[in-house]
Amino acid sequence: MRGHARMQSYVRSESVVSRVIAGETLIVPVRKGVGDLASIYSLNEVASAIWQCVQTPRNVADIVSTLEDEFAADPQQIGRDVADFLNEMSSAGLINAVGDAA
Repeated sequence: MRGHARMQSYVRSESVVSRVIAGETLIVPVRKGVGDLASIYSLNEVASAIWQCVQTPRNVADIVSTLEDEFAADPQQIGRDVADFLNEMSSAGLINAVGDAA
C-alpha cells in the first residue's frame, strides 16, 4: 500500500530564520545568505504552535494531536488549520515535506 499525504512529514526549511518577539513568531526567509525582509511572516498563536511542532520532522496526525492538547477547538477545525498552514508554508518554501513517516 502506498503512503498518502496524511503520513507525510514536514520540517522547517533550513533557509529561514525565526524569532519570537513580544510573544509573536516572525519568520524571515533567507536568500543568498541575506534575510528577505520584504517576505517576513508573522504567525498567530495557532500557526506559532504548528511552527514549534515542525522543528523536527512531524506528520500531520502528530501535529493535530499536539494542537488538540493545547487548544480547546474542534478537532476538524484544527485539522483544516494545520493543512492550510502546511500548504501555505510549503508553497512559500518555508517548510519542506520529507517523505513518508515510518
